[in-house]
Amino acid sequence: MTTFLIAFAVLIGGYIFYGGITAKVFGVNTQKLTPAVEHPDGVDFVVLPTWKVFLIQFLNIAGLGPIFGAIMGIMYGPAAFIWIAIGTIFAGAVHDYISAMISLRSNGASLPEIVGTELGNKIKAVMRIFCIGLLLLVTAVFVVSPSTIIAGMFDANSFWSNSTLWILIIFIYYVFATIVPVDKLIGKAYPIFGFTLLFMAVGILTIFIFGDVTIPDGIADGLHNRRADADSMPIFPMMFVSIACGAISGFHATQSPMMARCLKNEKLARPVFYGAMVAEGIVALIWAAAAIAFTGGYQELAHYMSTEGNSAGTLVREISINWLGTLGGILAIIGVVAAPITTGDTALRSARLISADIFKIDQKPTSKRLIIGLPLFLVAAILTYFAASPKQFEVIWRYFAWFNQTLSVFTLWACTVYLRKNGKVFWITLLPAMFMTAICVSYMFVAPTSQGGFGIFTNEHSVYGVAIGVLAAIALCAIFFFKPSVKYAKNA
Repeated sequence: MTTFLIAFAVLIGGYIFYGGITAKVFGVNTQKLTPAVEHPDGVDFVVLPTWKVFLIQFLNIAGLGPIFGAIMGIMYGPAAFIWIAIGTIFAGAVHDYISAMISLRSNGASLPEIVGTELGNKIKAVMRIFCIGLLLLVTAVFVVSPSTIIAGMFDANSFWSNSTLWILIIFIYYVFATIVPVDKLIGKAYPIFGFTLLFMAVGILTIFIFGDVTIPDGIADGLHNRRADADSMPIFPMMFVSIACGAISGFHATQSPMMARCLKNEKLARPVFYGAMVAEGIVALIWAAAAIAFTGGYQELAHYMSTEGNSAGTLVREISINWLGTLGGILAIIGVVAAPITTGDTALRSARLISADIFKIDQKPTSKRLIIGLPLFLVAAILTYFAASPKQFEVIWRYFAWFNQTLSVFTLWACTVYLRKNGKVFWITLLPAMFMTAICVSYMFVAPTSQGGFGIFTNEHSVYGVAIGVLAAIALCAIFFFKPSVKYAKNA
């Protein structure tokens, strides 16, 4: 329990202190008009109440990552608690806040345009494809995963137990949510879904504090890997990819511009973007602790997962019902279902916005939204078809995980260049940029092919893959400092 409480305190304190430092480094201008105020269009550029913007951002970025990812990540041991707390404060929240602020200062520009402006047109072209690809993968993954959960709630002989039916229903909803104005559906439904997700986290936190629950974190025994297959699944880099949305996720930066187009003042960016990431870190921390507390420890968790086909969803359902009762369990499960749905629909919406930015197509007319949306719907439907197969779902999920973390690398480097160009303290993004570069490059060499890597340096040879990742980070840092074509401002 002590480790959990310390990590929880770090997250709260990090928002107060380091969040304030980050906002000061960027330099908030409360007099500058935001895109929603300066260029309202009634569709995507719409001023929304701050609490709604926060909940939408929180649900956009949450998905199943801080729940399922945290459960899979805690299998590596107590190092997961440290990464969730430190990663959220110094990497994830900074990543989300700075990228959102750049979008605010760039008339709500989408992520590829931001990265392209800072890193060049060639990178912009790559990022456009990369971002849309990631968003369509997210759409497919977050159609299939909630449909499976919902279908499993009904009797096997029931008409409603057909997951294909739920895939169709959810996908139709995604299409509708992508087209209609942001305040008409997303702005009205998300507060309800946000309540259920937060209720779930607060309910379990209450059980921790006032219930007869022990969290066997085992940190006194060291930070060594608790997985039975520790040789082939080393903590560095594997754990840092498993726990993505609960610490840092490149996907978040694709969502931030959407909410940057709904904010009424720059001073609200810190509670919305930095705050939403901290809230997600807290959710991840709670579920990581819940997994080992409910099962009894790391070995017990590993045994549970192996007997349940590595289904984190089954564990979440059991924890919710056993600890929160029938009503609480139902609300918690609704939250687990709502989380991926509210991420999938905004992923598809973000893909439309990015595509519209690429082709410079005004999105106010419904017909033009449909013109942009139809090709995206078609590709998303094809990916969803493949993802519906459990075997293909695993493949798509692995690519999604790697795409996700690699995107954070591009975003962090772009943020670092922006800060230095404008004479600001760029170290707050440079250090996490180097760290995540090392993680993503190492992962490709160390991760087995079953996990989406090349599997070149496995088991006792993984140190060589890590060395390549570290060298790649150092090389990019050298380019950043010494590339002569980049001119930087001396003053803010």
